[in-house]
Amino acid sequence: MSTLNRGEVVEAFLQQIRAINQCGVDREALKEIVALLEQLAERRDLFNFDTFPAPVPGEGDTAFRYRLNDDGETPTLYMNSLLPGKSTLPHNHETWAVIVAVQGQEINYVWTRHDGDDPQFTRLVLEKEVVVQPGTPISFLGEDLHGIKVEGEQPTLHFHLYGRPLESLNGRYGVNAEGKILNYNASQMAPSIPAYA
Repeated sequence: MSTLNRGEVVEAFLQQIRAINQCGVDREALKEIVALLEQLAERRDLFNFDTFPAPVPGEGDTAFRYRLNDDGETPTLYMNSLLPGKSTLPHNHETWAVIVAVQGQEINYVWTRHDGDDPQFTRLVLEKEVVVQPGTPISFLGEDLHGIKVEGEQPTLHFHLYGRPLESLNGRYGVNAEGKILNYNASQMAPSIPAYA
């Protein structure tokens, strides 16, 4: 094992991601990013429930999002822990995104948008389902749409890596059950927990 601490390991990882990001991220570049993030997910000595506790069932929160770096508009790494039963509206990210599991399973529903006459509404068609778990990542470009649900009895511990900090993405949108388009950050997003080490 490396003698670097968690903060140093995260920074070394992000230096590689920044180099890819500078050239522009397309679906091919996402594959490179996924491979690097999967390597990071193998560091269970640094990334585990002891360091990033899951929410306690019945105490209010159903999701914790730990923010692992704080350097402006560069790619931002989070560790998410979700309890069973947690779900989200279908939403975009406004930037590229990669999700890699350390532990647990999260069902990702990938949607295609079909607009009609009313710009405040859209119709979504389910394109595919992917169970994100160790060994099965998922990645998105900025306008790709997905929603998630955690089933079973175990919480998740998953890396979420974005081209820009989620907190800066004011153009993200979600789509509710009636097809109404909502500002996702304003209506759905809880604050991140700073975890810079």
